[in-house]
Amino acid sequence: MTSRQDFRPQHISQGEFIAGTAGSRSITTILGSCVACCLYDEGAKVGGMNHFLLPERSGSAIQAASFGVNAMELLINDLIKLGARRTALKAKLFGGARMIAGLSDVGRKNGDFALAFLQREGILCMSQSLGGTQARRIEFWPDTGRARQRLLGEASIIEAEIIPEPAVDVELFC
Repeated sequence: MTSRQDFRPQHISQGEFIAGTAGSRSITTILGSCVACCLYDEGAKVGGMNHFLLPERSGSAIQAASFGVNAMELLINDLIKLGARRTALKAKLFGGARMIAGLSDVGRKNGDFALAFLQREGILCMSQSLGGTQARRIEFWPDTGRARQRLLGEASIIEAEIIPEPAVDVELFC
């Protein structure tokens, strides 16, 4: 018998990542200035998500996966172990908001890092939602590459399906 818990999304926080195969539960995270990269190989039905805090190490004692390059390589290596082909990986990027005006824009730096990393590695970025001033809740299905974003605002919540093609299906919730 399948329990309700078997269908609950797996949640990741700063410095964490999860990779999964066909039949895996969805993965969720909540982002402010951090960035999440959802990587997937459609043919192998393998995908995963990371959540990184800073683009590069700055001498702090924060765990390695909290830094962009480490987070990206750790996720890619796990996906390859599960059968993904590096040359077939596609990406969707989220986060990088400027959460506090007047401070350094680490969110923009995170987004710039993620885009540059994907370009350097030859990984196609299918869609992105970077920047702005709102936090986001992301849900990603690793076996299909489907991603959903909910912008978290003061007065309203907007949710829309993020898809690479022209808008065909959109889910809106208030």
